[in-house]
Amino acid sequence: MDTSNAAWPALAYEDWQDTCNTLHLWTQIVGKVKLALAPFTNHWWGIVLFVTARGLTTGTMPYRDRALQADFDFCAHVLVLRASDSREQRIALRPMATADFYGAVMAALHALQIDVQIWTMPVEIEGAIPFDQDRQHASYDGQAAETFWRQLVQADRVFNVFRARFLGKVSPVHFFWGSFDLAVTRFSGRAAPPLNSSKTPNVAAWVMNEAYSHECSSVGFWPGNGGYGRAAFYAYAYPEPDGFGTERVAPQGAAYSADIGQFLIDYEAVRTAPSPDEALLDFMQSTYEAAANRAAWDRKALERV
Repeated sequence: MDTSNAAWPALAYEDWQDTCNTLHLWTQIVGKVKLALAPFTNHWWGIVLFVTARGLTTGTMPYRDRALQADFDFCAHVLVLRASDSREQRIALRPMATADFYGAVMAALHALQIDVQIWTMPVEIEGAIPFDQDRQHASYDGQAAETFWRQLVQADRVFNVFRARFLGKVSPVHFFWGSFDLAVTRFSGRAAPPLNSSKTPNVAAWVMNEAYSHECSSVGFWPGNGGYGRAAFYAYAYPEPDGFGTERVAPQGAAYSADIGQFLIDYEAVRTAPSPDEALLDFMQSTYEAAANRAAWDRKALERV
């Protein structure tokens, strides 16, 4: 495993906040197309995006007797929509209003003879503006978008190592466009108590109940959105067992935030560690153990020795 930190790029949230917020909305537009087309899968795994060697992809989505795939290419700065009949449409990623990006995506789908409608209200964003009315979010810094993708490549690579060590039910490593973060989740195998309500903007309680229907331990990476203000790795458990936040976790710099109920470590602390890979693996393993031990998971049956 490469343990050098040369491949882990620096990117401060304040340096690309406008682009980050715009790109969040653009991925939601594409993600909602997948939501409309893909078969339902438990925990909403069927609607997520995945990291690729050039950006983010929906993977193949069924449409009648054809398939569709949408790829954000952050090297060439283009969104490519490909159909299984060899037709494709390209949308340049450049500064433009979110309303114009939404219109371009819908026009590209129409050109591919794909008839799909999406709910135009963004989710998990306070004070959201419908996509087709949003002329406020219009930033696209190509270099920042590419750097963010390179951060995702590193996180995705290490997350998959961590994922492979678990024998129980575990999510794919996925990029969720609702919260604009990369995550992987382990499950104990036990059902979880239902959520009574949802505090997430424009997300119904039943949607969150599906996401958290079973006891889990989750880790992820976000670029600084969501109120934290800095790129960070996070870890949480649902339902959170008693004493979870009092557990000592690694590496140095990782700490529990009572405000959001999660362990956090700044991306910069991982990036600049002697071995970023090992620092991140230590964070994931120690926070998982905090959840599994406190909630009495059957670790012998669930873990690869």
